[in-house]
Amino acid sequence: MENLEDVIAREEAERQQSLKDLEQLYEWLQQFEDPPPAPRPPPPYQFRNGDITQKGYEKKRTRLLTPYIPKHNPNVVEENQKKDSVSGVSPASRATRRGNRRLTRNESRYHSEVRQEAVQQALAQALQNRHKPSMPMPSKRTSVMARSPDRDRHDSESSSDEDSIVIEETVESTPERERVRDRGTPQIFPPPPLSDTSSTGSPPPLHHRPRMPPPNNWEDKRRIEITEISDVLQNFRPYSQPPDVTHNTAVGGRRPAADRVNRYGSSGSDDTVGTGTGRWKVSTKIQQLLNTLKRPKRRPLPEFYEDDDIELEIAANPKDPNAPKPEGSGMSPAVGEQLVVPSGLPRSLEAAITRYGNGTFKAPVATVLDPNGKLSVTLTYGKLLSRSHKIAYALLTKSFSKNGDTSLKCGDRVALVYPNNDPINFLCAFYGCLQAGIVPVPIEVPITRRDAGSLQIGFLLGSCAVQVALTSEACLKGLPKTASGEVIQFKGWPKLNWFVTEHLTKTPKDWSPTPRLTDETPAYIEYSTDRDGSVMGVTITRTAMVQHCRMLTMSCNYTEGENMVCVLDFKREVGLWHSVLTSVLNGMHVIYIPYALMKVNPASWMQMITKHRASVAVVKSRDLHWGLLATKDHKDVNLGSLRMLLVADGANPWSLSSCDQFLSVFQAKGLRADAICPCASSSEVLTVSVRRPGRAGVNATGRGVLSMQGLSYGVVRVDQENSLTSLTLQDCGQVMPGCVIVVVKMEGPSYICKTDEVGEICVNSGSTGTQYWGLQGLSNSTFKVQPLGTDGKPISDAEYTRSGLLGFLGPGGLVFVCGSRDGLMTVTGRKHNVDDIIATVLAVEPMKFIYRGRIAVFSIKVLRDERICVIAEQRPDCSEEESFQWMSRVLQAVDSIHQVGLYCLALVPPNYLPKTPLGGIHLSETKRRFMDGNLHPANVLMCPHTCVTNLPKPREVHSAKECVSDVGPASVIVGNLVQGNRLASAQGREVGGLLDEDGDSSKKQQFIAEILRWRAQGTSDHILFTLLNSKGAVAKVLSCSELHKKAERIGNLLVEKGKINTGDHVALIFPPGLDLICAFYGCLYVGAVPVTIRPPHPQNLQTTLPTVRMIVDVSKSVLVLSIQAVIKLLRSKEASNVVDIKSWPLILDTDDMPKKKLPVPYRAPTAEMMAYLDFSVSTTGMLAGIKMSHAAVTNLCKSMKLACELYPSRHIALCLDPYCGLGFALWCLSSIYSGHHSILIPPSEVEVNPALWLSAVSQYKVRDTFCSYGVMELCTKGLGSSVNQLKSRGINLACVRTCVVVAEERPRMNLTTSFSKLFSALGLSPRAVSTSFGCRVNVAICLQGASSPEPSTVYVDLRALRNDRVSLVERGSPHSLCLMESGKLLPGVKVIIANPESKGQCGDSHLGEIWVQSGHNASGYFTIYGDESEYGDHFNARLVTGNTGEVYARTGYLGFLRRTEMSENSCVTDETVISRESDNESLGSSHHVVPSDSPELHDAVFVVGALDETIMLRGMRYHPIDIENSVLRCHKKIAECAVFTWTNLLVVVVELDGNESEALDLVPLVTNTVLEEHHLIVGVVVVVDPGVVPINSRGEKQRMHLRDGFLADQLDPIYVAYNM
Repeated sequence: MENLEDVIAREEAERQQSLKDLEQLYEWLQQFEDPPPAPRPPPPYQFRNGDITQKGYEKKRTRLLTPYIPKHNPNVVEENQKKDSVSGVSPASRATRRGNRRLTRNESRYHSEVRQEAVQQALAQALQNRHKPSMPMPSKRTSVMARSPDRDRHDSESSSDEDSIVIEETVESTPERERVRDRGTPQIFPPPPLSDTSSTGSPPPLHHRPRMPPPNNWEDKRRIEITEISDVLQNFRPYSQPPDVTHNTAVGGRRPAADRVNRYGSSGSDDTVGTGTGRWKVSTKIQQLLNTLKRPKRRPLPEFYEDDDIELEIAANPKDPNAPKPEGSGMSPAVGEQLVVPSGLPRSLEAAITRYGNGTFKAPVATVLDPNGKLSVTLTYGKLLSRSHKIAYALLTKSFSKNGDTSLKCGDRVALVYPNNDPINFLCAFYGCLQAGIVPVPIEVPITRRDAGSLQIGFLLGSCAVQVALTSEACLKGLPKTASGEVIQFKGWPKLNWFVTEHLTKTPKDWSPTPRLTDETPAYIEYSTDRDGSVMGVTITRTAMVQHCRMLTMSCNYTEGENMVCVLDFKREVGLWHSVLTSVLNGMHVIYIPYALMKVNPASWMQMITKHRASVAVVKSRDLHWGLLATKDHKDVNLGSLRMLLVADGANPWSLSSCDQFLSVFQAKGLRADAICPCASSSEVLTVSVRRPGRAGVNATGRGVLSMQGLSYGVVRVDQENSLTSLTLQDCGQVMPGCVIVVVKMEGPSYICKTDEVGEICVNSGSTGTQYWGLQGLSNSTFKVQPLGTDGKPISDAEYTRSGLLGFLGPGGLVFVCGSRDGLMTVTGRKHNVDDIIATVLAVEPMKFIYRGRIAVFSIKVLRDERICVIAEQRPDCSEEESFQWMSRVLQAVDSIHQVGLYCLALVPPNYLPKTPLGGIHLSETKRRFMDGNLHPANVLMCPHTCVTNLPKPREVHSAKECVSDVGPASVIVGNLVQGNRLASAQGREVGGLLDEDGDSSKKQQFIAEILRWRAQGTSDHILFTLLNSKGAVAKVLSCSELHKKAERIGNLLVEKGKINTGDHVALIFPPGLDLICAFYGCLYVGAVPVTIRPPHPQNLQTTLPTVRMIVDVSKSVLVLSIQAVIKLLRSKEASNVVDIKSWPLILDTDDMPKKKLPVPYRAPTAEMMAYLDFSVSTTGMLAGIKMSHAAVTNLCKSMKLACELYPSRHIALCLDPYCGLGFALWCLSSIYSGHHSILIPPSEVEVNPALWLSAVSQYKVRDTFCSYGVMELCTKGLGSSVNQLKSRGINLACVRTCVVVAEERPRMNLTTSFSKLFSALGLSPRAVSTSFGCRVNVAICLQGASSPEPSTVYVDLRALRNDRVSLVERGSPHSLCLMESGKLLPGVKVIIANPESKGQCGDSHLGEIWVQSGHNASGYFTIYGDESEYGDHFNARLVTGNTGEVYARTGYLGFLRRTEMSENSCVTDETVISRESDNESLGSSHHVVPSDSPELHDAVFVVGALDETIMLRGMRYHPIDIENSVLRCHKKIAECAVFTWTNLLVVVVELDGNESEALDLVPLVTNTVLEEHHLIVGVVVVVDPGVVPINSRGEKQRMHLRDGFLADQLDPIYVAYNM
């Protein structure tokens, strides 16, 4: 054990110096009001202590980098390091540092010089031991940073922290820096990049210096990147509105189909135009991040890891074979000395008041100082007696209820609401209640309607059935009121009658308080709060109260007439027991020092001791610390009269240093060493132990230097004095008289601990609480504990009470406390104490960065283990970079000293953390806000990679080289057959052959243009199309003959003006409408190949025009057809800035057409010839054009006609984009083939009028309608509140039989369900809504038909899906994902599921690629290179097993098949008939519905996601949408989210729909959710503005564009967090 003399000797020199410094601090101490002081400039570089260095690494790095960094002088670095290390421990700077601490409540609890030295050493060692890669600083948008007057300078003056990658050129002021500084924006220069992979995105450097080449391995990584991003990173510009884009191809055995569309249109300058991100380079940051993750700490995992809950649990609580085990013998209970009651002591508190109030009625009982330190009010014992009688009388006689009977009886509970500066009224009310036999419940004064924790206090008042609150006049005035002057109803509180206890009438002469109830009735209820903020009322009986006062009287030697100074809260715990109860029992005089006065004059309590010659003072270690700092006032202080300085929080491990320092300074002022008396206590057991004043003898006091490593395993091990990881404890004195103490195990049954084991201290005495009011179960486990011996039997019949304190018994019955149950965090099986962590955090030179007293540490449960979070209040003058460097040092310090990783470190603005009524931090409320995402931190650092050690083992996919007997696709098939798994294949019904009465009609049916001519002759006036405008009025109609004539005229235009040859490609750039249809058939009439292209967006030419230009180029179009408005736009000045006007091919205007008939209509020689080209951009950013032959067109139309029963008499409403895929086929082809009437509604008109589409459907009684997800979303969001309005306008959707969403993705169940639910009020049948599925190789694979059963849904296990397995689970089971089938297979379509790598056929329970065979497959890709052979595999893939002869096209989508029962008991038989419809229709089929008993089975196709989009992480396949859905659920302010990977890091981009100050709330929530639900660690969280995630016209997220934009620094994010 360390002895005092050594400590004093060691600190003597420091003390002399610090005293001088402390003298000058007095003025500074005057500014203790809550607003923080004005920012101080940072000290000059050489005095910044704590910048710890690593010489070896520095030298090596300097040597490597010298060639690239001019003017960088290595000697300078060394010198600075020397200066640093010297100043790191100089007492002067340490004193200044201590002085700069701001004093707030509970602040110096944790102040420890020893700990600071330990931390400095630990950090230094950590840096020597491991090559520390630099940590990437988070990037923050300038507007988000808190502006401070002095922030702008920090760039050139602040030190470069040696442990960050910065290599400051001896800071010359470069023009670049000057320019930025003049703008007055705060600097966020990250370190100059070591590897600059995306040099293209940033402004060119203005001062030329040689660039560091990227390290070699980066070179090849970069090469791969660029071929993938196809040099798109070359020339970017800032990112605005989504481009127009469309479909898919790449990866997984499939080749990219064509080049990547440049998302940020090409522009000559590579300047980032005003993005305002302050030049942070993503690539550098991510490289830094990867460096920090090079060697994450991982324990070896148990073998054969199952991705399972039990396993996660086991990994979170490993059994460490090397963990220290307790070796001592079983302890025996420690028994206190016998309780001897001094002879003259009154037998009860009421007797005491009566005795002193009559005998010595002039003697003072209490004196209160006002906040200026002048004596204000004194209460005498006589007054206390008379006032308490008045209050007792009023309580028992006053009628509080409306009907006039007295509402309070003996034993009822009342609330005592008195502020901290009014102990006198509190004393009177408390004793008034005792006299009346009413049970007081003292609580804090509520400040606002929604105080932190008010709900729980309300719960306590409610469960105690409190109806009356006693308070003082002044307090009642200050409470918040309603307009009518009533006190407001506080959140969660019962209705209270407020009763002022001052100025009451005299009691009648003959009245005296009735004799008391039995001694076992409650005397008062003290509230106690547990770690999650729940408030319990500890019930103290009359016996216990008096017994406890007697114990304190004996152990503290209290005598009548002594003076006591009390700085504590007198309403509960130590303050209540000593200064309100025991003092009155002994007839003492208490001087109360309110908290407000302590803040103004921290030495006031010592001045009072001097003035009143007080013999007892009751304080906290905080008060000792504050007293030390108030050096100006020390000269008049004399503490010679003090025989007992009771330190109420002596059980806190960190009170030791305050006690030592206080003694060493004030011994000279008469303070005796044996006067310092730490005690240990809790609300449940009252006082556990107290060091006796004036003690003597061998074991009177003790201290132990213990190993924190040992304590984390719950074992007491002595450590060396100088060890970094030791914790020095002082004793809290001996067991109380008449008490027995045992220590029992913290978890599980209450076995008695061994002598060297830490456990929970339990007390058996007549003076503990008896129960938590109204909480029987909890009370039994706390107040009725029977300790068990090693044999599992109780050691005695006595019942003990748990104290909530963790500790052990030392020699001679000394009690040592090393933590509390509420502050315990069990991380990976080891226990850490909140207070210890706080102490370490604060030892990292905090005063520069945070306020000492304002720090919260708690743990949250993520992925089956506790994770430690540290939240602190940051000083306003602390820059981004400084706080970040401080945070990274804290991480290292905690890691070195406690061997535990911090999960999250957050800094909030000053005065931001929720406070308790006494100004401390409200921990449970802080935690709640953090978990709810309402804390609004200013800085966040997440380190999941280091502390999450229980992730399931990555899945290993064995390659053929590893296994001798390679399991080939054939054996997989055999395996499936043996297991009885069906091989996955399914097909739609037969189409029926083409009719062959004469060659001509069969020929006619092979060409859509022929069918149009035939219709124009046969049913010339039949209306095919109606176009609606945004008002719902008819803009144009088109009949068969009008369409035919217009098409002929356009054909003429092409031949005459365009000099077109057959087979030439023509770009059609039209808005959605009828002109597009006419132009399409005009091209077919002259044998040209049309290419439909969406026109550029006038407000967004920057991104949309390059896409148009690219499609024109890639499709090799020889001319462009368009209308006047679009041509004007293409030739406008704005457009010429983006694309050179002269570079366009010939542009023809369809508005000026020759009125001639076409001489000879063109007819293609064979139906296999190309009819049109369909271009679309996939979600991965690939532009893919497909060739559609004439045969494919008619097959597609025929298939849809059969499935949807399309006849000329039908009306169909279309609200989707007509440029590619199924949308184009429905808009331009289907009506011509089947003759039905199409009502065309451009989606852009729905943006203007959301009700347009549904009104049209209702008005035309449409049975079948087709829309896009974008339109469905517009309706759901835009009409959510106006359904009743629509109903009143007569809109009825009961006519709708099918409403199909045309999509090329997994069905969006949430959207379709909410749409169905919302509009079911308008008669929409829930089974009507379904989706279709198409892709590039086949634009329509599935489509909900007219008489198909409703779409089926299944629930699959997400964890199995990651391993390419499909395992069905029950609805609502954990990890389940609901999937809906994508419509029914179209007639003539056959699909199988194949393994994309091995090309073997999959069984039903496997996830594989969907392969399709059908008459309307596309004939191939049309690429710019003309080299189609590379992608041939997509269109003629063959299985390697089973039927190897069949040819399929690969869709690039993963999915599975499920055989499901038809929900209708009917099956459909088809017969093809001729000419049955009145419109002499010659092609078609009829359906007869035949009732049948057995439900027919059909194969449902479930699409899970695009193969290109999947993310392979930890050996498993993740679909971005699943991660995104989890993220969207985690916080209500997340509007949209997209994920992608970059070099194995998962990047999550979230759009924040809220204030920029809320951006950082999202970082921990996103990280937690993805970890919990997907077992993935998020590498980077990017918070951006709404609308930044690019979405194409089909409503699909363009994740690759987003990724490109991110890597090129063009998202202008609000915040980027790099999780380390």
